Amino acid sequence: MSNFHDHQQPQAETTNERARCEWDFNLRTTVSSSSSPNAAVSDSIGVIEFDPSDSVFATGGIARKIRIYNIKSVLVDHPVVAVVDHSKVCDYYICTPAKLSSLKWKPGTSGRVLGSGDYDGVVMEYDLEKKVPIFERDEHGGRRVWSVDYSKGDPVLGASGSDDGTMQMWDPRCDGGKCVSTVQPSASRSAVCCVEFHPFGSSLVAAGCADKKAYAYDVRKMVDPVLVFDGHRKTVTYIRFLDVDTLVTAGTDGCLKLWNVNDSRVIRTYKGHVNNRNFVGLSVWRHGGLLGCGSETNQVFVYDVRWGEPVWVHDFEPVTAAGSERGFVSSVCWRRVGEDECTLVAGGSDGLLHVFVGKKKPLSAQ
Repeated sequence: MSNFHDHQQPQAETTNERARCEWDFNLRTTVSSSSSPNAAVSDSIGVIEFDPSDSVFATGGIARKIRIYNIKSVLVDHPVVAVVDHSKVCDYYICTPAKLSSLKWKPGTSGRVLGSGDYDGVVMEYDLEKKVPIFERDEHGGRRVWSVDYSKGDPVLGASGSDDGTMQMWDPRCDGGKCVSTVQPSASRSAVCCVEFHPFGSSLVAAGCADKKAYAYDVRKMVDPVLVFDGHRKTVTYIRFLDVDTLVTAGTDGCLKLWNVNDSRVIRTYKGHVNNRNFVGLSVWRHGGLLGCGSETNQVFVYDVRWGEPVWVHDFEPVTAAGSERGFVSSVCWRRVGEDECTLVAGGSDGLLHVFVGKKKPLSAQ
């Protein structure tokens, strides 16, 4: 499979080339949370994840439900934007014991097993065919698990980051998830807000923390970090590997940053969205070289990795009740369709899902 290495590599911030959008994005479907704006407040979407086949996606949040959607049901072929209710397009849902912070499809299960991290500090796995939990790990002292990920190797290992200030790596084959290692990235025991294994064969696992830094560890020797990414002014909320040599972080300083994994150098900083206090999502489309994130202005932002300014912005339509706090875009996820086509799903704090279709512009129109 081709990835961003097949395209232009990002260079240090010296180019004067003006940012341009090489894609046409169009809103295809809006999935509403409820007919009542007040009900939407309890349905904030905190995470969206596509399965390995890119045909199914899952959402989770404070409603204590994992909702499963088939993308064919959501992408309604309609001359105008389709507005549908969750109950009409959601294949099924699974009730969970707590509010959800994180979802991740478990490798090697053909999309059958979905892992979750919740507000009560518990990691669980669900068999989606039987619609039942099959694994539970409660080792973070009841402190919220912000992020869960799985390694891509064999055997599959899990990692979780928590408000308890630790990133724990564990073996999901063992009952209760035998702990393989535990690290405390921050000396002040700041919360670990995001974790991700290197997806391209490296032995790295990365974590972002409330101490404004991100860290990378060698899973073969989880003692001290082998890399420290120091450049954000506030909490690091998301971390995503873009390719073999680069990763992207998001922070509540309103910035995304692209880093060189080999020397922890900042390559580029992306600004335009507003993010001062909430988790607003971050997704990387490796093939297209695009970054997607939300904003506290209730907008979706797309950045091309080559330029620090956004190349596309879209407003969510507000549906919150009069007098209530303004909503924000709280989660995003890319889906690759083909060489020149993609889907972007964005969820809001008001429970709305927006589904966008992106197509590469002809060279003459770029």
